[in-house]
Amino acid sequence: MSARERALGRMGIWAGDLDSYPATGVREAAAAIEDLGYSTMWFAETTGREAMAQAAILLSATRRITVAAGMTDIYARDAVTTAAAQRTLEDAFPGRFLLGLWESHPSLAADVRGHHFSPPPATMRSYLDALDTAPFGPLTTTAPPHRVLTALDPDMLALAAERTRGANVLGMPVEYTRIARATLGPDALLAITQLCVLSPDRSRTVELARTTAAATLPNRRTLLRDLGYKDADTLDERLVDAIVAHGPAEEIVHRVHQHLDAGADHVSLHLLTATPTTPPVRQWERLAAHLIV
Repeated sequence: MSARERALGRMGIWAGDLDSYPATGVREAAAAIEDLGYSTMWFAETTGREAMAQAAILLSATRRITVAAGMTDIYARDAVTTAAAQRTLEDAFPGRFLLGLWESHPSLAADVRGHHFSPPPATMRSYLDALDTAPFGPLTTTAPPHRVLTALDPDMLALAAERTRGANVLGMPVEYTRIARATLGPDALLAITQLCVLSPDRSRTVELARTTAAATLPNRRTLLRDLGYKDADTLDERLVDAIVAHGPAEEIVHRVHQHLDAGADHVSLHLLTATPTTPPVRQWERLAAHLIV
C-alpha cells in the first residue's frame, strides 16, 4: 500500500444525507462506519450543518477513522477562520481530519450566502494563499495541513496537484478517473466518490439511479460530452449506468475495482436510498462484507 493509500485507506463512506439525521443519528452513523471497517467518513457542506462543527461531532464519536469534510464551501467562512478551525481539529484529533475544499456553486455563494461568485480557479488559488498565511489558531501542530480539493474540471485538478495533497472527484464515470490521475500526476492523492444504489433486484434501482444522474448533469454536462456521452441531456441507460453504480452488491464492488484499476487511491461510496433520513447501516454492512479485508 502506497503512502497515498495509507492516508485514507482504500474504502470510505460518503455520508451525503448526514444533514437529514438528528445529532444522535450523526454520531451513530459515524460509529457504525468505523465499526464496519471503513477507513474514512466523508460529508458535504451545502445549506445544512456548518462543516467544522460537524467534523468535531464526528471526530468525537469515533476513535480511529479519518473524518473528511469533503465539500467545505470556501464562501462559508474566510480563510483565517478555516485555518484556525483546521488547526484546532488537528490539535485535538491528530492526523484524523482532512479538509476538502470546494469552490461552491453560484446559487449557494450568491443567493444563499450573499457573496459575489468569482471564477473558481483564481478564487481557490487566492483562498489557498490566505490559508497558508493565516495568523491565527493553535500553533502546537507542526505537520503540514491535510487538504484536498473536491474538483471536477482539469484546471482545478491541476491546482489540487500543485497546492494540496490531491483531489476528490465525485459522481463521474470510470473514464474520468483515468483523466484525473493523468492530470494529477503519479504522486498526488486521488479519491473518488461513487454514487450507488444497492438492491438485489436491479430493476428496483433504475428510477433512483436515473433521478440521481439527472441531478448531477448541470455541473458535469460538458465533461461528460468530452468523454463521449454526446446525448447527455437524454440520460440514456449507458450514461445513467456510468454515473450511478446500481443493482446487487457485485455491481458496486466491480465499479470500485474499476476506479482503483484506473488510478484511484481511495473510493468512497455514496449510498442513495428512498429514505435519506435514516442511515443505511445495513447496506454499508453488506458492502463492507465484500470490500473490507
